[in-house]
Amino acid sequence: MTSAVQSQTQSQGQSQGQSQATPAIELRGISKAFGPVQANKDISIRVMPGTIHGIIGENGAGKSTLMSILYGFYHADSGEILIDGRPTRIPDSQAAIRAGIGMVFQHFKLVENFTVLENVVLGAEDSGLLRPSLARARSELRRLAQDYELEVDPDAVIEEIGVGFQQRVEILKALYRKADILILDEPTGVLTPPEADHLFRILRNLREQGKTIILITHKLREIMEITDTVSVMRRGEMTATVRTADTSPAQLAELMVGRKVLLQVDKAPAHPGAPVLEVENLRVTDAKGVERLKGVSLAVRAGEILGIAGVAGNGQSELLQVLGGTMRATGAVRLNGRPLDLSGREDARDRRAAGIGHVPEDRQTQGLILDFAAWENVALGYHDREAYTNGPMMDQAAMKADTADKMQRFDVRPPNPLLAAKNFSGGNQQKIVVAREIESGPALLLIGQPTRGVDIGAIEFIHKQIVALRDQGKAILLVSVELDEILSLSDRIAVMFDGRIMGERLAGQTDAGELGLLMAGITEGAR
Repeated sequence: MTSAVQSQTQSQGQSQGQSQATPAIELRGISKAFGPVQANKDISIRVMPGTIHGIIGENGAGKSTLMSILYGFYHADSGEILIDGRPTRIPDSQAAIRAGIGMVFQHFKLVENFTVLENVVLGAEDSGLLRPSLARARSELRRLAQDYELEVDPDAVIEEIGVGFQQRVEILKALYRKADILILDEPTGVLTPPEADHLFRILRNLREQGKTIILITHKLREIMEITDTVSVMRRGEMTATVRTADTSPAQLAELMVGRKVLLQVDKAPAHPGAPVLEVENLRVTDAKGVERLKGVSLAVRAGEILGIAGVAGNGQSELLQVLGGTMRATGAVRLNGRPLDLSGREDARDRRAAGIGHVPEDRQTQGLILDFAAWENVALGYHDREAYTNGPMMDQAAMKADTADKMQRFDVRPPNPLLAAKNFSGGNQQKIVVAREIESGPALLLIGQPTRGVDIGAIEFIHKQIVALRDQGKAILLVSVELDEILSLSDRIAVMFDGRIMGERLAGQTDAGELGLLMAGITEGAR
């Protein structure tokens, strides 16, 4: 850490410590270990009432563990929690709710075949009679929607609404339970830019109504835009607390990682070769008869990154699934001139054998088996490779050694091949998937949302690995809802809207404004 940053954070921490207001939340000396791993070490933090307080740090820094202690999911090994100046024991989530704390998790805790109304009431029923509880909840939801811009159909079934609306339901659940303190863990990780903007309006409304908000995020842009104060964690310790107005993204990145971080992708110009992937008139119709891909045609050449921009739900996911061998389609797809079967006779294993690596958009349901150990997930799909076999048998020792090597090089924390995938943070889960697919040496890499829920240091690392693969002459098809990521990482950009390619641009000859219009379905001739 630079001396300038140190002096700044120390002076700001002292000025905050001298504040006369009673903190809404104060944590004193919180420590928590999981076996040999010290997740939190003597952490103290003060969150003032009616503010938005950001907490940032790398994956595995201990942010979520700290908030899980505050919400009663974990018990601290030592330390004290004060709510509104009063020492408060929080043995479980029900105690946290009684103390006025609500939490919105990165992965939502909703019953998918229940309605919005039923999810809000679940666990907060007035009595054994459900009808009065539902009636009261319906009236309260109407009021909350008006007060906080949290409009959502109370009779909609969760599995039939988008993730942005599902997140609103989680916030409504907390507010319905009278939460004055709201914790949001990576709230924009699954949101489109417009949904994220709406969430920020909601958070500002909540702050204006006197609510206290703790925002856990990896995204420095969000910290700068929405928070009043930000605390930085690194390797289980609290390294700084600063007023957001008095810092910068570069300083925060340095505090998070312990070194200067390159916030822009550093890459040389591409030198594209022959086409590796050729897609012509690709069409997909889903089980409900809705056409999701409507004649998509594109090409990706050796030694280039083609970025696919677009608001989620416009066909990008279906494109990746077809190319990855998990969805049927009509049209033509060729890999290095060889036709790929789109009828369903070929699957993901055949795609891997043909030279296609795939980092799926949803690491937890498509990229990993969460109950399997890290080494099993690294070998997943590649277990029959020569390096992993000893004659006719799988060589588990070789798999574990290879996983340990990948974990070291990709900075997976903790670097334990025996740990189940479900016990890693979301960002470290992503690194496991990225390491497996990039290290397989594919001719074509399909990569969906490569840095979703990943910290700034890991984003820099993953971007470098993608560029290095491009520089080895590999073809890369990148799908991301992060427009900044598309612009900085891609050599060419194709924009999808409503299942169609609206246009292609060279990355160096376009900007967010032009791409945003294409993402909305507005072409130059339609303006």
